[in-house]
Amino acid sequence: MSRLDSFIRRMTAQRDVLNHIGDMVKELEGPVLELGLGNGRTFDHLRTHFPERRIIAFDRALACHKSSTPDKEDLVIGEIRDTAQQFTGINAALVHVDIGTGYEEKDAVTLTWLPQLAAALLAPGGIVASGLELNHSQLENLPLPHHVKKGRYFLYRRIE
Repeated sequence: MSRLDSFIRRMTAQRDVLNHIGDMVKELEGPVLELGLGNGRTFDHLRTHFPERRIIAFDRALACHKSSTPDKEDLVIGEIRDTAQQFTGINAALVHVDIGTGYEEKDAVTLTWLPQLAAALLAPGGIVASGLELNHSQLENLPLPHHVKKGRYFLYRRIE
């Protein structure tokens, strides 16, 4: 499979997973956190689906399209591992994580801290959608939409 085809499948899975959990997230209180703002496409999708919800976006540097830039008070720039720690206990309804690199060795380092961070950011019952598999005792797997290939995206709920 070409890298372009892989990217399209990943983005399609991401969109379909976020659409799939929309009603679940709407039933929960708390902000939505976007770990990995990137070019802002997913942030734009989230604010379209959750227009009344505070969405806080994190990234190393601002590189998104002007039309997809969060308000200053909802944009956190710096190493996500460090900056998001300041938000533990925020009781997020949704944490969306798209910070995988596609390099196994780099992603392995990220996975030494990301599962714990995601669990600490979520409210009990909160949802995390991730491009990386998050193994943590407080995160239970949720079913993906039937057409999303297993391993393409991951979905969890924080248990109490």
